Amino acid sequence: MYKWAAERPNKPFPEGLVSTEINNERRHFTHSELLPDRRMENHTYPNHVLLLEGLKVTQQSSYPAFILFLIIYIFTMVANIGLISLISMERSLHQPMYILFCNLPLNDIVGATVMIPRLLWDILTTAPERYITYTECVIQAFYTHVYATTSHTVLMIMAFDRYVAICNPLRYATIMTNKMVIRLSMSAWGVAIVLVGILLGLTIRLSRCRSNIFNPYCDNASLFKLSCESVLINNIYGLIFTVVLFVSSIGSISLTYLKIAIVCLSSKNSSLNSKALTTCSTHLLVYLIVLGCGFTIIVLHRFPAFADLRKVSSLLGSVVPTCLNPIIYGLQTKEIKQRIFRVFHRAKVAA
Repeated sequence: MYKWAAERPNKPFPEGLVSTEINNERRHFTHSELLPDRRMENHTYPNHVLLLEGLKVTQQSSYPAFILFLIIYIFTMVANIGLISLISMERSLHQPMYILFCNLPLNDIVGATVMIPRLLWDILTTAPERYITYTECVIQAFYTHVYATTSHTVLMIMAFDRYVAICNPLRYATIMTNKMVIRLSMSAWGVAIVLVGILLGLTIRLSRCRSNIFNPYCDNASLFKLSCESVLINNIYGLIFTVVLFVSSIGSISLTYLKIAIVCLSSKNSSLNSKALTTCSTHLLVYLIVLGCGFTIIVLHRFPAFADLRKVSSLLGSVVPTCLNPIIYGLQTKEIKQRIFRVFHRAKVAA
């Protein structure tokens, strides 16, 4: 039985929701029960409802914030879908390097879609009405963590591709086969899904005695804070998860670039060094952005006085890389840049 009486939202729910919540303290909840909403009498809402804090913006700045995030979302979707389409249509880009890279814009599309549309809705909704069902909150938390985890695992397999291409160029074709590319891609997504599934599974098992999500979006920490039970196991697994992810990504990528640097310094092939510098600098810049956003959130989490700053940084840490990655790869990768200019040139001639 869910224990709702331990903590009430700071701001009132709609009247129908409150009355139902009080009545349900004496009986079990069922998934088929619905709550009336006085704003829209023709619509009903599930009784498993949480109040989401959302993004704190003033009434005057709500529309500028809405327009800003809408532009970011449109650009992110167009840029990332455009890159995937370009690599799919151009036969010259059907190489392991670019096929593995497709995992990155695909992951950015997932991250932006699970985050920004809900944020846009909350910006135009008053704080007492920003409620979300528990199921929707769990789904958003799942894909949010999958996006953050896959950002690291995808960059790790891309670093492995660069290592083979530069350090073992003669064996590149035999190592980076289509089967290997598929295995690497599946491992990047599979590891993230399994680890995050366990993370959320430990949280779902907990009963709930609170109904407020004090965050702009749903994540694992916000969900297990709804419980009055012991969350020691959740904290231990979350800490191990974070440490293993960061240590493995930092360690593998650092080792990869160290070996690449040794090969480049010992080689007198200027074309090889130039190509290595171009491809590796792009990959390293994207990784540093992802790593910097992650560390910022972790550090600010240790300082409760900067709670609002942490919330904003966690939001930007999920939004900013999704729109920067296609810009970095589109402008820094010579082959992709040439194809983009060629496509625009054809469109201009056709017009």
